[in-house]
Amino acid sequence: MIRWLIAVACLAAVMAVALWILTIPAAPVAAIGPHTPDLTNGSEMFYAGGCSSCHAVPRQKDPTRLGGGLALNTPFGNFYIPNISSDPKDGIGGWSEIQFITAMTKGVSPAGEHLFPAFPYTSYRNMRTDDLRDLFAYIKTLPPVAGKVRDHDLRFPFNIRRAVGLWKLLFFDSEPLKPDVSKSAQWNRGAYLVNGPGHCAECHSPRNIFGAVIASKRFTGGPSPTKHGGVPDITQNKLKSWTEQDIAGVLADGLTPDAGLVGGDMIEVVANTAKLTAADREAIAVYVKSLPPR
Repeated sequence: MIRWLIAVACLAAVMAVALWILTIPAAPVAAIGPHTPDLTNGSEMFYAGGCSSCHAVPRQKDPTRLGGGLALNTPFGNFYIPNISSDPKDGIGGWSEIQFITAMTKGVSPAGEHLFPAFPYTSYRNMRTDDLRDLFAYIKTLPPVAGKVRDHDLRFPFNIRRAVGLWKLLFFDSEPLKPDVSKSAQWNRGAYLVNGPGHCAECHSPRNIFGAVIASKRFTGGPSPTKHGGVPDITQNKLKSWTEQDIAGVLADGLTPDAGLVGGDMIEVVANTAKLTAADREAIAVYVKSLPPR
């Protein structure tokens, strides 16, 4: 009996060490060379990503005041969107480019901790490094906003950051999106914007009990992250009667083909996509129109 207990204890110790090793946050991205920021492209990435929709201070009209504070109520508890303004103390003004890129593509904070996947780095990891550098440079041109956002209020065990390492092992694909050489440049641009900065699948997909997007049902709709109704299916199940021009038009002015208006969280999305170039809205439309029914 004593030998059996010792064996169980040894096995438990080995498993604990293995678990600790497997959940170590990823190392920062490798050193990057010199780069001249393109603020116009940084602005395009900012609006494609809808950064202000989540990170702007709630209930104020200036979308460039990225002081955070929006609450996201989820089955795991409440997430409070952080300050990402250029404030060097309370925002990300004191971050380096490498720290920003590491957070966006690996879900690891400057302190070396896992970031909760309510922050959609599962999509941002598809973004190109130069686009991330331009986005970071653009954010730093926006006004600093003082004030720390309160900590997340999550239930046990979801409040254990180290456990996010296990979630990443199961659900985080760190391999970035690759262009499809069989498709046009416009389609590939749309695929990049939708699956990278736009992170459209994060809202337009159902999730499993662990909060991960169900790959087989990607883009088939899901619950609203802010409880403003549901988020619709955007495959050809729902949009088969819509043309590419219809989709691009909705992204420009929020008017649907049947003379209706988008509602819920999509109002915020359109406020951002309306600021994209017409070429990028058209590329998104081409890609979305190609999504097969599921």
